[in-house]
Amino acid sequence: MKRMVENAIQIQNLSKVYKDFSLKNITLNIPKGSILGLVGANGAGKSTMIQSMLGLIRSEYDAIQILGKDLRTQEKEIKEDIAVIYDVSHYNLQYTPKFIGSMLQKVYRNWDMERYHGYLKRFGLPEDKRLKTFSKGMKMKLEFAIAFSHAPKILILDEATSGLDPVFRDEILELIREFTEEEEHTVLMSSHITSDLDKVADYIALIHDGTLQFVKTYDEIREDYGILHCGKDFFETLREEDIVSFRKEPYEYKVLVKNKNEILRVFPELEMERASVEDIMLFYVKGEM
Repeated sequence: MKRMVENAIQIQNLSKVYKDFSLKNITLNIPKGSILGLVGANGAGKSTMIQSMLGLIRSEYDAIQILGKDLRTQEKEIKEDIAVIYDVSHYNLQYTPKFIGSMLQKVYRNWDMERYHGYLKRFGLPEDKRLKTFSKGMKMKLEFAIAFSHAPKILILDEATSGLDPVFRDEILELIREFTEEEEHTVLMSSHITSDLDKVADYIALIHDGTLQFVKTYDEIREDYGILHCGKDFFETLREEDIVSFRKEPYEYKVLVKNKNEILRVFPELEMERASVEDIMLFYVKGEM
């Protein structure tokens, strides 16, 4: 009998209306033990979705369940099992890692001080120096040391790798891989650096203009999506359902399709390239639908 996949996060019809922007009816399920990459241009709604599902901003929804718990009635219990890392540290720059550890020990029931000191040592972070002396990379390492020291089951990264150099971003991705070696651990990773997601994501969800456009496995994206290069005459013969988005260039049409293998079976001579996550995002943002 096939095992039913359990969801770590379930969101049904989440909406948030601002004066100049709306998050529209987001429904999203994230399976336990997976890494979901949430992509979209700046202002697409990624952070609004994350803040809403954490109860940090007031929003409308039919249901939000995290690890089987209801956000409306069990928010405190939910937050014990979640670690959230943003692109900047929110701790007072006068604090030291040692002071932060003693403070958080009183906040989290599962705080493991021995593990925390182990991560500080692993990352080369001095316990008694103030955060104002830390580089951005050191502050981000501290965020991960904090996150992993209270035994979270879900790790949420909101643009946490932006502004970091490629070498340190690769270290971050290795930490994420380590975290998900335990099947009960789940990661939601919002990023506009799609090359990071190419390395670790099991699923990709694309938000554009406040609307969830799709949720696909990374393998589906690699196998199904392609960029077709063709002239105007061939473009006009394509079925509407073949075209996700297109861009008219000076001498050709570039067409994002989601059934590249089917098209190539019929027209094997066509010029078709594999579409990356970044390509797909750019077509949704800058292409014509």
